[in-house]
Amino acid sequence: MKPRTPSSITAPWPARQGGFTLIELVIVIVVLGIVATVATPEFKSIHVEAKKSEVRASLTSLREAISLYHMKTAANGTAGWPTLDSLRTPDVVMRGAIPPNSFQDPTKAPDSIVQGTVKGQIVGDRGGWAYKPSTGEIWPNTSTTIPGSGCTGPQVINENTW
Repeated sequence: MKPRTPSSITAPWPARQGGFTLIELVIVIVVLGIVATVATPEFKSIHVEAKKSEVRASLTSLREAISLYHMKTAANGTAGWPTLDSLRTPDVVMRGAIPPNSFQDPTKAPDSIVQGTVKGQIVGDRGGWAYKPSTGEIWPNTSTTIPGSGCTGPQVINENTW
């Protein structure tokens, strides 16, 4: 047997250049397709959960600001809920501007508040939040249905009932 020398180790393959066969490429594409099929619904679910968390956090901030306003006015002897205009005005009830409702279409003023009458009822198709000044109640002015895919049916969020 002939001993291997450094030049014989690094020499190129004499007969066959490396590459992938068609069947290997097809197998890789099939595997990637399966992974994408499994991962896409999970990604969509994570995206919806993130939106839900964002809207819940914004709603909590709004409710806390409204409650704090009510407590301050009660301490001054004039207990009352903020008016719709004072709630809309930055730095009167909320520090800064009203947070947007991420379930609302960006072209339909997701960071605005409309006057609501019954909690859970959607008022028109604009405005991210509905507010009832007589009781201080505030809720998302949207009710979202996420379409299903393949094996899953549609998911109704009903964020207007939170």
